[in-house]
Amino acid sequence: MCYLFDDFKGWKAYCEEKEMELFEAVVEYEVIQKERTEEIIWNGLETAYQVMKQAVKTGLTEEMISRSGMINDGAKKVYNHEQTVLSKEFQVLISRALAAKEVNSCMGRVVAAPTAGASGILPGVMVTLQELHDLSDRKIMEGLLVGAGIALIMEKRASIAGAVGGCQAETGSAAAMGAGAIVYCLGGNINQVFNAVAITVQCMLGLVCDPVAGLVEVPCVVRNASAAAIANSSAQIALADVSAVIPVDECVEAMGEVGQSMETRYKETAMGGLAATKTGQAISKRVLIQDIEMLPDNDN
Repeated sequence: MCYLFDDFKGWKAYCEEKEMELFEAVVEYEVIQKERTEEIIWNGLETAYQVMKQAVKTGLTEEMISRSGMINDGAKKVYNHEQTVLSKEFQVLISRALAAKEVNSCMGRVVAAPTAGASGILPGVMVTLQELHDLSDRKIMEGLLVGAGIALIMEKRASIAGAVGGCQAETGSAAAMGAGAIVYCLGGNINQVFNAVAITVQCMLGLVCDPVAGLVEVPCVVRNASAAAIANSSAQIALADVSAVIPVDECVEAMGEVGQSMETRYKETAMGGLAATKTGQAISKRVLIQDIEMLPDNDN
């Protein structure tokens, strides 16, 4: 018997009844439903977090230029820029989120958390959180498990796929995972963790998925940075016990309803939004020509 992550209300009730931490319910779910040992689960988490950290490092130290040319070492430019808008810590946070996502756009190794299109958010959030608060890898991995539980519910009650629910479903879910993980890792209670998720969903609600030329580059990369920032702002608000007013389960239901109502052209089709702009269309044609030129010449 384990909790099947139907909703946040049930997750909280289960943990309180069993006197267990949020992450422990996720471990139990993996053991019973996926037939994995705890050793396999923790080893897998350790590997995943190491990949996240490496993606951040790679994006900030190696050349990151995508074949389309739309990604051109943006993370390093932000990281090394002398002028800071808020603080060095904020600059580092968004640089890391950009870096890990640029690795994905340049065909590098990342962790889909929960998707490849949102793969810069948790690395940026968790690596920076660990550094600022001197947290152990174990505590970070517990936070990642809390994030996984959040994603399980959001997938069931709304969606985590851009093709189904728009970018709110991808970067929105990742930001919610990050916000909940931050609050957990900093000692927040269950109500505060779930409140952080609710606030994040409210901030990301309605975001469309409009990749230019159908590539997960523009605006995807910069959205990873903004989502990492929202995850942190939501966590800060939730830790101060400022209520989201609308309960987290209702927020996620609203996300699902918005996703269902969203026109198809705004759901990863590259037919609307930024992809449909004059410049977006010109880039799409150029990328198409590049793809055609790369096709093998069957006449030779």
